[in-house]
Amino acid sequence: MEQTMIQQRIERFKIFGEKLKGAKVYFREDWEVLYFDLQGKMFGMMNDQASEDAIITLKNLPEKNEELREIYKGTVIPGYYTNKNHWNSIKLASDDLNDEAIEQLIEVSYQLVYQKLTKKQKAEIEE
Repeated sequence: MEQTMIQQRIERFKIFGEKLKGAKVYFREDWEVLYFDLQGKMFGMMNDQASEDAIITLKNLPEKNEELREIYKGTVIPGYYTNKNHWNSIKLASDDLNDEAIEQLIEVSYQLVYQKLTKKQKAEIEE
């Protein structure tokens, strides 16, 4: 996949993440990544520049992560710099998973983090 298409994906997923209720997506300088944030908790991170190595890292259930790694060998890999059971990294240069499928995975990651928030934090989001 060419650089411009990878950059378009990065922009698309950033915009998608920002549309989720209470979520923020911003460049985190200390990690040099786009950080997907919900009430101070990470639900994803992604390279901000297009390259063959660009990835998005998302949370999912351990058994689902294993299944995705089996189905999409080489495209979905254990989470980079994260707990390998709970996080997967997806190579953005691969078109094995289309944009809509990755957006669904972003939504799942968001929901898993949302479920762990306190009642107070959830109430702040719902305001």
